[in-house]
Amino acid sequence: MPEDKVDNQEESDVNAKILNELENIDLEPVSVEDSSESDDEFEKLLNSFISSEKGDTVGEQPEERLSSLAGQSAQSFGTAVKYGNDEAELAQAYKNFIDAVSAIADQRSIDLPELVFVPENMVPNYKPSLGRRVVADTLACWDVLFAAFPEKLSTLNPNSSDEQFLNFAEGLSDQNLQLAIISYVEILIDIENCEIGYEERRLKAQRKRIERVLYEEYQKRCERKERFIKAIAERDFPINAERLINNYFKTASKDAKGAYEVLVNNPAMYAPIENDKIKPRLFGLIKVTPEDGIRENYRIGAYLKKLKA
Repeated sequence: MPEDKVDNQEESDVNAKILNELENIDLEPVSVEDSSESDDEFEKLLNSFISSEKGDTVGEQPEERLSSLAGQSAQSFGTAVKYGNDEAELAQAYKNFIDAVSAIADQRSIDLPELVFVPENMVPNYKPSLGRRVVADTLACWDVLFAAFPEKLSTLNPNSSDEQFLNFAEGLSDQNLQLAIISYVEILIDIENCEIGYEERRLKAQRKRIERVLYEEYQKRCERKERFIKAIAERDFPINAERLINNYFKTASKDAKGAYEVLVNNPAMYAPIENDKIKPRLFGLIKVTPEDGIRENYRIGAYLKKLKA
């Protein structure tokens, strides 16, 4: 096979490796031109609940070896923007990568691709849509690296691990290419950390939302119970209104339809009729009998059937 075809095949394999590495990051594949509508459905909730929560460090930080290698040629990173810990790591790695690729593009007179990621957009928090933009920029910049160093990069094993990428970078004499390779590995690690941190914050916000909904429902339930109790008590029925309604609501939580049928047909099942509170008929001449209790039970049920509280 001609040597130029071998080089083209090897370069194609490396391209496939880079694409595979980036695609393995758990990001939904959508257009980089997506708007805020493509962000996670909990985005507004996250901003509401956790705008003050920065720097939830999840997982291990990049290896000390990787950090020290990057520090050899990385430019200083501005601290004016208040990033979280994971976001700051990703912003630094991205800056190092773009700076290195830009320097190589200038030296080799290669056009730099249009970039779509803005690190400052990670304030107050990273979002998956931003990760997709980092991926898009990284893929575009690898085209510049291949155009500038076709022979060197053709020796890069398509199945290289992060450690092997670092070993490859250590053996490079061009500092800009070395920084680009190191920063690429950092980007892979930092995006994964940001994704984990984002998911933790999303779940936390979701849990808070559920707790809030449950509390609001509980409050409404309590208010409704109080309205029922008040309405029954005002009619001076010979029954403990609070006991009646509390027992009804307790049963209704398991069988709403059945509980209601009992409430309107036989309320004494939830609270006994208090015969001593039934007023004797005919100015007290006729004593209270069990039949009076049955009558009151029916009267209370008929009232509850019409009650809207």
